Amino acid sequence: MKKYKIGYTTGVYDMFHIGHLNILKRAKEQCEYLIVGVSTDELVKSYKGKTPIIPYKERFAIVDSIKYVDLVVPQTTMDKMEAWNELHFDVMFHGSDWKGSDMYNRLIEKFHDVGTEVVFLPHTSGVSSTLLSEVLHKIQDDNE
Repeated sequence: MKKYKIGYTTGVYDMFHIGHLNILKRAKEQCEYLIVGVSTDELVKSYKGKTPIIPYKERFAIVDSIKYVDLVVPQTTMDKMEAWNELHFDVMFHGSDWKGSDMYNRLIEKFHDVGTEVVFLPHTSGVSSTLLSEVLHKIQDDNE
């Protein structure tokens, strides 16, 4: 029996790499049913200033094909409580690179009030879609 019934995690999942797979595998090891929110292109552009290299529909399809994932949903807002209101998960998983941040400390308090835990999973060092994306965007901008 796994510790949690329904787990939730989110991400852009641009240029899917081993770090993404590790998060999904480690999350699924702890819950019976794993829901993954994939950030839409519009959401990513709103907070990163650029759209992902891989279009949303393709990123969605990639995540949907992974055996650790039970359900993929669009992530259209950064408001995790809005997602909880719709999906009612028991636990939210996130990479440990966010642990201790003000945003997640506030989120932990909000989730505590509704009986949901936040579990930080180890960040895979040496891989970063953001870094790869920045390099590719720079090359693209230089060629325009």
